[in-house]
Parts: sequence; C-alpha cells; structure tokens
Amino acid sequence: MTGVSLTSSVHLAREALGNRLRDLRRDAGLTGQQLSLLTGWPNSKVSKIEYGKQTPSEADIRAWCHHAHAEDEEADLIASVRDIETMYAEWRRRLRTGTRRRQEKSLALEAETKLLSWYEPLLVPGLLHTAEYAAAVMSRVIDFYEIPNDLEAGVATRMERQQILYRGRQRFRFILGEQALYTVVGDTRVMTSQLDRLLTVASLPRVSLGVVPTRAEYRVPTNQFIIFDDRAVHVETVSAELTITQPREIALYVKAFAAVSELAVYGHEAQKLIKNAMAVVRRRST
Repeated sequence: MTGVSLTSSVHLAREALGNRLRDLRRDAGLTGQQLSLLTGWPNSKVSKIEYGKQTPSEADIRAWCHHAHAEDEEADLIASVRDIETMYAEWRRRLRTGTRRRQEKSLALEAETKLLSWYEPLLVPGLLHTAEYAAAVMSRVIDFYEIPNDLEAGVATRMERQQILYRGRQRFRFILGEQALYTVVGDTRVMTSQLDRLLTVASLPRVSLGVVPTRAEYRVPTNQFIIFDDRAVHVETVSAELTITQPREIALYVKAFAAVSELAVYGHEAQKLIKNAMAVVRRRST
C-alpha cells in the first residue's frame, strides 16, 4: 500500500464517520442547524464533520451522542476518531533514528498485553527470531529505508523482547504461512538455525504455534497482522505501520485470525512441516 492510498484511506475513514454521525442526527429528528444550536457550534461545523471535511474531537463526539440520544454509540465513535488520528505512522518517521526505537516501542506494548495473536504469511514473527535471522531481516530494512545503521542495537533489543516468552503470564498465538518456512533469509546456516528455533518455541507452555499448509483452502482475505488483546491491531505495509483501535475493525481481524487458525496445523503436524522445510534448506546447500 502506498502513502497516497493511505491518505485516501484516512479521507474515506472521515467520510464513513461523518455518515454514521449524520444517521444518528437524523434518527434523533434533528436538523444540522438544531444540532449546532444545542452544541453552540458554528452552523458550518456539523456539515464539515458529516461530509468528512473535518475530524471531530472526542468532546465533539460526546456532545453529538448526548444530543442525539446515542450514548451507546459513543465509545465506538471515539475509537474511530482515534483511528483517524493515528491511522498510520510513516516508517521513515518511525525509523528515523534507526531500528532500536521501533523495537523498544514493541517491547513496551507487548509487556502490556495478556494475549498476543500474530499472523505472518511470509516471514517468521520477530518474537521468534534467532539473532542471525533478525540481523538479516533488519539489515534489509536499514538498506531499503536508508535509515541510520544501528543493526547491533536493534538486534539486541529484539532479543530482549523475547524474554517475555519465558517470563510473566502472557499467552502467545503464532500462525505462520508455510511459505514463511521457505522464504530465504540469510544463508543455509541462518535458516536451519531459525527453523530449529521454531521447534523449540513450539514446546513452550504459553505459546501456541500453528502453520497454515500451502495447500490450505482460501477462506478469508488477510495479510500480516498482530492483535494485542482487544485493544489494538498492528498491520505493516511497505510505507507505513497502521494502528487500528476501532472495535468493529479489531473484530474483523479477530475473525480473520480465527479463520487462519482453523486452517493451521499444530503439534506433530506443524513440526513435520518445519522439519520438511529444514530438509529442503539443507538440500539447497549441497
């Protein structure tokens, strides 16, 4: 997804919010002018909000819901406003000082999460990386985005993040596409070590690791995403990282994760797929 399409998404989100607010106003039997009088707003403000020209504040949403007798919609609408305000953070801005700060942000967010659900179709999830695999991935990130080279610090912080797998009470659900076992990162030694790491992680008591076979049927449109409890979803694109907090959108990702979970295999079957990939990787080097 490009920066242009992300900007368009923000505009569409404003319009969708405006349509919902317009419906609430009409359902309450209010004209735009009447709502303006009740709230003390300029006459043009209601129109600008309803047509997506202006993003309402959280206080605006509370006033709108109060006068439209729609207090039960308030929390969902406020989440929509927050989504619009933080819908995307450009990677260049997020990574402008290198990779370490991005890893530290993840460290804090993961520590606050009780249940983390992570789907990765093409690569091994960052929390499960070996140091060598992490270095190979992050060096590509540094080169691609032309950001300061703090590879050693970034990898060290990513490794620090993994302590959460062994300490605390958090639970983790990882679903990988089988392709993630074959996507070449680094060399044969790096790949073999990483696949062996997956076999080890799968045995941890608070970790569930599933693999969606390449021949699994298509059931749901999806992409890489991480669900943090029911609070937020992170989706990475080429140009940005989306942070989704709107409850109805989070529900869609929860539904998508449930669908890919049903397609995945676990335990012995997942281990078999990982070991098959290891054998293929080793054959490539001969």
